[in-house]
Amino acid sequence: MTARETILAVVARNRPSGQHLLPAIPRFPQPEEGGRVATFLRNLIAMGGSGLTGSLETDTIELVRERLRGPVICSAVPEIVGNRRLDEVKQPHDLADVDVAVVRAVIGVAETGSVLFTEGELIVNTLAYLAQHLVVLLDPDDIVSGIQDAYDRSEFHQAAYAVFHTGPSGTGDIESVLIHPAQGVRTLTVAFISRSPTGGAG
Repeated sequence: MTARETILAVVARNRPSGQHLLPAIPRFPQPEEGGRVATFLRNLIAMGGSGLTGSLETDTIELVRERLRGPVICSAVPEIVGNRRLDEVKQPHDLADVDVAVVRAVIGVAETGSVLFTEGELIVNTLAYLAQHLVVLLDPDDIVSGIQDAYDRSEFHQAAYAVFHTGPSGTGDIESVLIHPAQGVRTLTVAFISRSPTGGAG
């Protein structure tokens, strides 16, 4: 029995009997001046991120390709081809030399400018942390209003691993000045590109 199985077994043995329903998640309507996409972009930029929006999606993909600077490009999406294959990664730390990672977000949150990843999008979870620069593809239709709305999405509950990223890593601990980067990715760029009809990140 693994340590995880031991812990879960102890929790199960000590769980109070009876039904214990989760509380209802309250709603806090968010002002969306200019629309949900515009609100998302404002909050993304406020948190140190940046957005790419071309007049056409093909233009946006070209803008993404222009961001792929560096010898090691690792892509978890079919729209962009990299030179580091995720299916050949044997250990999570093998991605420590990645210059640019390209992933697709499950959803975006207008309230905070956050993007949500699960293990399905990342394939190797360390991809979103060890790369120097992170480029995120996001379908504008997948932007929800607030964090509470994100919690309602089925992907959030079905995933074994789920994480919100809100801009690149930063710290405000030094003289109350926000500094990017602090640790993790140095830049986070969101490109608005619709999902393919087959769905998924490829």
